[in-house]
Amino acid sequence: MIQFILKRLLLAVPTLVAVLTVVFVLVRVVPGDPTIVILGDQASEAARADLRARLGLDRPILVQYLAFMGEVATGDIGRSLTTNRPVLEDVAHVLPYTIELTLAALVIGVGIGVPLGVVAARRRDGLADWLARIVSLAGVSFPAFVSGILLLIVFAVELRWFPVISTPRTGSLLDRLGALVLPALNLGLLMVAYVTRVTRSGMLKALSEDYVRTARAKGMPGRIVVWRHALRNVLVPVVTVVGLYLGVLIGNAVLTEIVFNRPGLGKLIVTALTQRDYSLLQGLMVVSAFAIVIANVLTDITYGFVDPRVSAS
Repeated sequence: MIQFILKRLLLAVPTLVAVLTVVFVLVRVVPGDPTIVILGDQASEAARADLRARLGLDRPILVQYLAFMGEVATGDIGRSLTTNRPVLEDVAHVLPYTIELTLAALVIGVGIGVPLGVVAARRRDGLADWLARIVSLAGVSFPAFVSGILLLIVFAVELRWFPVISTPRTGSLLDRLGALVLPALNLGLLMVAYVTRVTRSGMLKALSEDYVRTARAKGMPGRIVVWRHALRNVLVPVVTVVGLYLGVLIGNAVLTEIVFNRPGLGKLIVTALTQRDYSLLQGLMVVSAFAIVIANVLTDITYGFVDPRVSAS
């Protein structure tokens, strides 16, 4: 298993280099002069030249690329143009909120989606199956900002069960949980939809396999056959879909944080765009790239624990 984990970590290095290269190219192929975007059309040529030198844009593109990769390798992803603070300092201030939101949504997605998919497969074409289909369809049909607004109207404005602004007022656990519920539920609905669909289709196939019929013929209790044997063979595609949609969760977290006025990377990205903070925006893209690559590595490692045949290959 250790050898398998090390192999996956090594394979992640070229992937990360490729992603960082794409980030570097995308930032620089955008049409227009970034100094004009940042300073405005009325800025003098001297001011624009000074900013271009500060950003390192007056150097050859290859030198810029090597400097960029070297800085990322040492943990330096630039300084904010508006606050003059290191980007990592700004990110470190809000990253815990985004991680908290993403993990809560992941727990909701897996904790509801897997049991719902299993029950739907066991009660095929029954009431539970139809309810599971409706839930999964609703989850993939509503954009994150639409479902977020609906949750706010119902549970925050009308029922007043949760705060309208999901920014914790104090550091107490109860206050943080209250501010987390609606954003996490909004973000978790998407994961519930996909996990339910994959679990249901996998369980329908697994329940028709010979080993399941054999276990039932031997008198094994139905719950053990379903939850211990059949579900175990469905976990690999479930882990796959969870890993794939972790990137989607990170993207939707941006919209969710904006709708619920919650601190996080999403609001920081909007701030960087509003203030035309070129360096902060590039640093946030690097952080997002790291997060997605790490999520993919964790997914690959999880494969080894779910199915030992993967780590043995």
